[in-house]
Amino acid sequence: MNNKVLLENLRSIPDFPKKGINFRDVTTLFKSAKCLQIMEDELYELYKDKGITKIVGIESRGFVMSSALAVKLGAGVVLCRKPGKLPAATVQESYTKEYGTDTIEIHEDAINEDDVILLHDDLLATGGTMAAACNLVKKFKPKKTYMNFIIELISEGLNGREAFDPDIEITSLIQI
Repeated sequence: MNNKVLLENLRSIPDFPKKGINFRDVTTLFKSAKCLQIMEDELYELYKDKGITKIVGIESRGFVMSSALAVKLGAGVVLCRKPGKLPAATVQESYTKEYGTDTIEIHEDAINEDDVILLHDDLLATGGTMAAACNLVKKFKPKKTYMNFIIELISEGLNGREAFDPDIEITSLIQI
């Protein structure tokens, strides 16, 4: 898609959080009403006919557009968070990161077998966090699962899409 307005408003921060990483900062897209509207409209066009019943937003930047899109689609929002942030009983998934392991969780009553799920996050790089979120959602055995990112890094050799089953439809609004 690579909307020109989105690309022009996306901020890059060199050497953050460590030297050699060019951080793509979506907060510049979130603070612009025009960019928010463009992202909501593009996401809606992608998913309006998919029967989405719930959108799983990945902590924390994934919460923004998952909520906006859910309202437009008439879907619910499920929060995928780090441990200890959700108040009721949860289901967890741990995964390996560059410097150790991490865990994410969803409320155990958040998804059922009749749901059609859209997993949403701000950025696809290596795919580690989203792969864990996808594995977590699979435990609920929903009818179908889709995946979306605002930004997908394709030119940096990260191969994030390789972390997912080929039967999951993956879309991104911006590919860099």
